[in-house]
Amino acid sequence: KVLEGFFEISMMVAQAHVKAEVPYFLCHDDIVWAAGAVFHPAWMRKYVFPRHKRMWQPLLEAGIKVLFCSDGNFTEFIDDIADAGAQGFIMEPLTDMAYICEKYGQSHVIVGNADSRILQFGTMEQIRAEVKRCADLGKSCPGYFYACGNHIPYTVPVEAVECYLEACEEFGKS
Repeated sequence: KVLEGFFEISMMVAQAHVKAEVPYFLCHDDIVWAAGAVFHPAWMRKYVFPRHKRMWQPLLEAGIKVLFCSDGNFTEFIDDIADAGAQGFIMEPLTDMAYICEKYGQSHVIVGNADSRILQFGTMEQIRAEVKRCADLGKSCPGYFYACGNHIPYTVPVEAVECYLEACEEFGKS
């Protein structure tokens, strides 16, 4: 009953996006922790993903692109999310970007995977290596965008942000 009530509220948000004719819908649903699923995967597949599919259907019919975002590691649910209709994945470094690139890299938007902890605590060489890791995975994917999972906190040194941006520019050209 509670889940259905929350779904009805979420459906109103989706319908408002359809009425507003926006080009994209971002569904940020923290369905996982760093270690994986918050709830048992069978429960998620029975109760959550069918609701995502119902909520996203009017958006997709209106030509609105659905992008899914979650903190943590949602690797085990990538296929479920795609089957529900998501056309893009926004992720932290815990989610398996290699799997996403291999299976969905030619058809879906892929955003992120760079580890903000490396920007916070790593050397300039480690920052460049992290950007290169993402570039190497995403280079054959036409819809890949650089981004730091969990964003860049204000405590990251300016020099580290500059190094990250320079590496994004450099590796984005190769």
